Amino acid sequence: MSLIGKKIEEFSVPAYHNGELITVTDKDLEGKWSVLFFYPGDFTFVCPTELEDLALIYDQFKAIDCEIYSVSTDSEFVHKAWWDASETIKKIKYPMISDRSFHLSEQFEVLIDGEGQALRGTFVINPQNEVVLYEVNSNGIGRNAKELLRKLQAAQFVAQHGDQVCPARWEPGKETLTPGLDLVGKL
Repeated sequence: MSLIGKKIEEFSVPAYHNGELITVTDKDLEGKWSVLFFYPGDFTFVCPTELEDLALIYDQFKAIDCEIYSVSTDSEFVHKAWWDASETIKKIKYPMISDRSFHLSEQFEVLIDGEGQALRGTFVINPQNEVVLYEVNSNGIGRNAKELLRKLQAAQFVAQHGDQVCPARWEPGKETLTPGLDLVGKL
C-alpha cells in the first residue's frame, strides 16, 4: 500500500539540535515542507556520509522553506555523543530525532522487524503534513542529497502549478509539461 497522500499522525519525540535537547512534534512540520530522513544508526558507516551530504547543502533546503529531520532509533543522548565525537557529524545543523519508541519508524513502515533499526527511508512532507514523495533503500545503498533537493523542488513546483508536471531530470527554470491529449504519442 502506498504512503502517498498519507496524513502524518500525531507524534512527540526527543531530538538533539544545535547543542540542545528539544522535542519535535507533528505540529512542527505543519505549514512548511519537511523531510524525514530515516537511517539505521549512529556510529555506523554509510549513515555519516549521507548525513554529511545533507548538511553540506542544508542551506539550500532552508532557502525553499524546508526543514530536514534525520531520524534513527538511537537516543537523543547518543546523537549528542556522536555529534561531539565526529567532525563529519558536527556539520549537521538540522534536528536529529530519536525514535526509541519506534513510533515514527512504524508509522512510515521502515522499521526492520526484530532489529530495532530503520531502513534508509526518505519522506517529503508538504505543508499540510501529507507524504508527497518517498523512497526506501536497502541499508547498503546511500542516498544523494542533491537528487533529494531536486525532487523536493519538483514537488513544490507541482503543488504550486497543479496543471503542470515535471519531466525526468527537471530542474527549476527548465521546461515543464502540461498534460493533455495533444502530448499523447508526441513525447
